[in-house]
Amino acid sequence: MDPASSAVAPRIVLVPGFWLGAWAWDEVAEILRERGRDVVALTLPGLEREHPARGEVTLEDHARAVLDAIGDGPVVLVAHSGAAFPATIAIDRRPDAVAHAVWVDTCPVVDGQAMDASFEGDAMPIEAAWDEELEGGSMRDLTEAQLATLRERAVPEPAGAVRDAAVLRDERRLDVPQTLIANAFSVEEYRAYAEQGAGFLRGLGEQRALELVDLPTGHWPMWSKPRELADLIDAAGR
Repeated sequence: MDPASSAVAPRIVLVPGFWLGAWAWDEVAEILRERGRDVVALTLPGLEREHPARGEVTLEDHARAVLDAIGDGPVVLVAHSGAAFPATIAIDRRPDAVAHAVWVDTCPVVDGQAMDASFEGDAMPIEAAWDEELEGGSMRDLTEAQLATLRERAVPEPAGAVRDAAVLRDERRLDVPQTLIANAFSVEEYRAYAEQGAGFLRGLGEQRALELVDLPTGHWPMWSKPRELADLIDAAGR
């Protein structure tokens, strides 16, 4: 790698999806740092192992944490799964600071969208979704050891991150260069589901600078295909 290219490459901010902390990105972050990239992985508020009031954490708290990591930019902002909500809000608030956004098996959201506006309770444990994720193929290519680690280290997702709706105001977010890495579903399936009106893909049709690429595996490619995922992230924003 050309040292000069790494010197000007944007900092990479890695945001994990539901139930995960910065630890979820350890292998990908190490690969990127070995290539000279400046990498920050986040543990969003309420996703610490111990938290005194997880039920009080809001989606706005998560968005603020992402914004703090972005700073004045430029950054490559990488969001996995449910982290699409705070990441989209952050891009909306600071589009000029994001050189490139990467969506890992997820999609930018639209104004007013919530993961589950009717969710009740203080937090959503991974056990609530485990069987559905396993049977649906989301955990494809994960080893038994990786599955055990996921179940052991997963932290209940604060209800605010599940229930709160994204508030978006700046359409400049739609022109930020972006890459969607399709994992559990293929690019073709992503497009087909969006055309069929799938609610979680409403943001797909809004984007004006979005490329879709396939990386076939399960929903957690940071563990099942870390090097291939790092390759795609490393290429973004250069």
